[in-house]
Amino acid sequence: MWRSVARRSSQVRRLLSTSAPPAGPLATVPAPCIVQKRGNDILNDPWYNKDTAFPLTERDRLGLRGLLPPRVMSFEQQYERFINSYRSLEKNTRGEPDSIVALAKWRILNRLHDRNETLYFRVLIDNIKDLAPVIYTPTVGLVCENYSGLFRRPRGMYFTAKDKGEMMSMIYNWPQEKVDMIVVTDGSRILGLGDLGVQGIGIPIGKLDLYVAAAGINPQKVLPVIIDVGTNNEKLLEDNLYLGLRQPRLEGEEYMAVVDEFMEAVHARWPQAVVQFEDFQMKWAFETLERYRNRFCMFNDDVQGTAGVALAGLLGAVRAQGRPLHDFTSQKIVVAGAGSAGIGVLSMAKQEMSRMLAKTGEEGHNQFWVLDKNGLITKDRKDLDPAVANFARGHGPNEIPDLHEGAMKESDSPRPAIFAMSNPTTKAECTPEDVFKHVGENAIFASGSPFSNVSLGNGKTGYANQANNMYLFPGIGLGALLSGARHISDDMLQAGAECLASYITDDEIQKGILFPEVSSIRHITARVGAAVVRAAVAEDLAEGCRTVGPKELGSMSESQTVEYVARNMWYPIYSPLVNNK
Repeated sequence: MWRSVARRSSQVRRLLSTSAPPAGPLATVPAPCIVQKRGNDILNDPWYNKDTAFPLTERDRLGLRGLLPPRVMSFEQQYERFINSYRSLEKNTRGEPDSIVALAKWRILNRLHDRNETLYFRVLIDNIKDLAPVIYTPTVGLVCENYSGLFRRPRGMYFTAKDKGEMMSMIYNWPQEKVDMIVVTDGSRILGLGDLGVQGIGIPIGKLDLYVAAAGINPQKVLPVIIDVGTNNEKLLEDNLYLGLRQPRLEGEEYMAVVDEFMEAVHARWPQAVVQFEDFQMKWAFETLERYRNRFCMFNDDVQGTAGVALAGLLGAVRAQGRPLHDFTSQKIVVAGAGSAGIGVLSMAKQEMSRMLAKTGEEGHNQFWVLDKNGLITKDRKDLDPAVANFARGHGPNEIPDLHEGAMKESDSPRPAIFAMSNPTTKAECTPEDVFKHVGENAIFASGSPFSNVSLGNGKTGYANQANNMYLFPGIGLGALLSGARHISDDMLQAGAECLASYITDDEIQKGILFPEVSSIRHITARVGAAVVRAAVAEDLAEGCRTVGPKELGSMSESQTVEYVARNMWYPIYSPLVNNK
């Protein structure tokens, strides 16, 4: 196993130097785009609007002459103009509270998104390291908390408990004929913030922005969705500005009937779309995953995406200890929190251990401990969720009473790994400063939201790795889409996680670096997506996509698969507009 990961690592580095960079345009002259609009209708459509970049010939044929300032600016000049405005905002808000600065940055980006999508996504792609925390974690949590007050124009679709019986017709209200990627939430467990009802729509919007930036999904073919079945958040129900249903959450069969109807409607119109479930409370996260995973092409990012990123980090931690990868089977893994993410991590780690042990014929041992607010979860607990019950421990002299005893005091690891993965930053279980101070400079740290590295003195650095799902879910979705997979299997997810784990070099691993720079996200996604495609082909789940059939996918080499994935990434360039009226 170790040799195979090392081999994949060298292959990835070789492909990085030989494949065409997936971050750049693949055609210098984009194909013309036929529009049915003229004049102000074009200027008010963020997909077609070019602001001051419309050339004079287009202004004439599209009825725009006189509706714009006379100067024609290039795309590059527009880009520079926006970046200057953004940097000016950063300078002018220095010293303000972090929440004020974050929302100011989000607003200026959101205004650009509302006005000119092509320019917005170019800015986002070129500055993904700086802007990902603004459009997603940690700022998206703040946006969701204040969504009703921040609302300016609708984005995505809103399905509610009041729409039962109407969703099959409602789905055709979406104006785009083709949708490839859907992210849906019910708002019941937004990040670490809990039930935010309809305000959770900010999560699918932010995730799909990352799909466009990291995976090159065409922004015309994405759909953010909120399923509003009410909220149990009394503060929201009493808020006069709250935009969602003012009723307690549906439960049981009433709840599932709403989600069932939504999934059937989506599949009826877009049978090949990939559906990502996001931020559902635990009982519905596992229920919907088991209910739909073999009927539709879907996955749950909290259960499976978080697990994949965590697994990649855990495999890296074993490498950092200087041990063979098979030693993963003897690592003690303690999870604080018995929610969908924690149980998902344990489930994928258990699968990985089982695969390793199956290759050697060794007998495995229970290496997992899970704790919640009441302490260690044991078999004598009442009314445990079945997913949690799988990891409940029996009583014995070696059982651990609390997190400190289990993760810190009794650890004999030369480099213990602490992953504080709750989002946003304010909800992280601990900071990197805490870890390097109390565990020692040999500790390995990762978090869900970004933190700064820590100076350890003597020229040493404690790396604050970001174990964020954005390293994995774009590649999972893109790989599933481009393979034409009927379902998203455990093997496809495992292949993506192992690809991510192999991306980091041995030198980086020894320094305590587990994950690559966010700035290389398109390169990472191309490789992860290719791994997912190849796994789908190996399992005979791939039905092909567009003009590429399953036989052609199966005949591709690893490098050809990476090139195929990279070639199908959308890149923001202004297309010539032609009106056919």
